[in-house]
Amino acid sequence: MILAGKVALVTGSTSGIGLAIARAVAAEGAKLMLNGFGDSAEIERLKEELGAGHDGADLSDQGAVERMMARCADEIGPPDILINNAGVQHVSPVESFPPDKWDWILAINLTAVFHTTRLALPAMKAKGWGRVINTASAHSLVASPNKSAYVAAKHGVAGFTKSVALEAARDGVTVNCISPGYVWTPLVENQIPDTMKARGLTREQVMNDVLLAAQPTKRFVTPEEVAALALFLCRDEAGSITGANLSMDGGWTAA
Repeated sequence: MILAGKVALVTGSTSGIGLAIARAVAAEGAKLMLNGFGDSAEIERLKEELGAGHDGADLSDQGAVERMMARCADEIGPPDILINNAGVQHVSPVESFPPDKWDWILAINLTAVFHTTRLALPAMKAKGWGRVINTASAHSLVASPNKSAYVAAKHGVAGFTKSVALEAARDGVTVNCISPGYVWTPLVENQIPDTMKARGLTREQVMNDVLLAAQPTKRFVTPEEVAALALFLCRDEAGSITGANLSMDGGWTAA
C-alpha cells in the first residue's frame, strides 16, 4: 500500500468528492481524519468503515480549524497529506447576492484553505515530504453568471496553490489543485433550485442546458475519477508535479 504510514486529513469528506478521496487514500493505507457535517449515525458508520477519526469543525471558524488541525496531530499525527475539499455554493445575481453568503463562501472555499495549509506545512517541511491537494473547480479558470462568490473563491484557490507551491518547492512538498467540471454531488444537486429560480428554467433545463452545456462529454464527472487523480498526486512518481491546476472537466475549459 503506497500510503502506509502516512496521515491524511480530508475536509468535506462525509459525502461527495471528499468521501471518494477519503476512501481512496484509506484503501492505500493512510491513517485518516475525516471532516464534515451529516447524520451522526452515518458518520459513525464511515469512521468504522475507514478506520478513521472525525472532526466536525465548521471551516468558516478559524478557531475551529485550528482545533481540528491540533486534534489530528494529537490523535493520529500531523497530516502528511492535506486535501482541502470542503466547498459551499450560493447562486444569485450579484446585485442581490446576500453579503453573509459572500462571506460564508469565501471563508469556507478559500480562507479555510489558507488556515489548514499554513498549519500543516511546518510538519511536512520538517519531514521532507508532503502533499497539499486543493479541490478547485473549472470555475477557477472560467466564470458562470450568478456565482460571483464561488468563482472568486476558486480563482483564489488556484492562485494560492501556485504561490505555496513555489514556497515549498525545495522541501519535498507538492501543492496542486484539481479543477473538476460538474460532478454529481450534493453541492451540485442542491444548487439546481436556485439556478431554476435565477434563470426561470425547469430542473431538466438546468441539468442539460446549464450544467452539462459546458461539458463536451455531456456527462457528469464522477467523484471516483477525481479521487483517482488525487491519489496519483500522492505517489512519489508525482513528485515533480507542483503548482499545477489539473482540469478534469469533460473538455469544458478546452474551448
